[in-house]
Amino acid sequence: MTYDPANIFAKILAGDLPCHKVHEDETALVMMDIFPQSKGHTLVIPKAASRNLLDADPKALAAVMPLVQRVARAVKAATNADGIRLAQFNEAPAGQTVFHLHFHIIPAYEGVALGTHGGGKADDAELAALARDIAAKL
Repeated sequence: MTYDPANIFAKILAGDLPCHKVHEDETALVMMDIFPQSKGHTLVIPKAASRNLLDADPKALAAVMPLVQRVARAVKAATNADGIRLAQFNEAPAGQTVFHLHFHIIPAYEGVALGTHGGGKADDAELAALARDIAAKL
């Protein structure tokens, strides 16, 4: 499998499509997942082009992982989540639906089941508010 530069995350990174941006630096874009599995579900999307973990440059991975950790801490603090699930899918049989490497930071709340991956679309106003709250904790 090869990287498709026309994937939706590449278009968002290029500024061709909108997102609820939490943070952006030289390594990655952090944004809200519009189909969240829980309140505060956030994505970290490395800027380096790769289909997924299997073809990613190890240097790009090393550069983005500290940000993944920072965002996880910020999401937990902003949402008062009881825990954090970190997910990353590689190829369609494993659940990958957008073929650009990305990390899901999914808040977990005691006694609340997670929604399905790619389930219902969230309210834009709520996503914008969550993005501001998480950014403030970064």
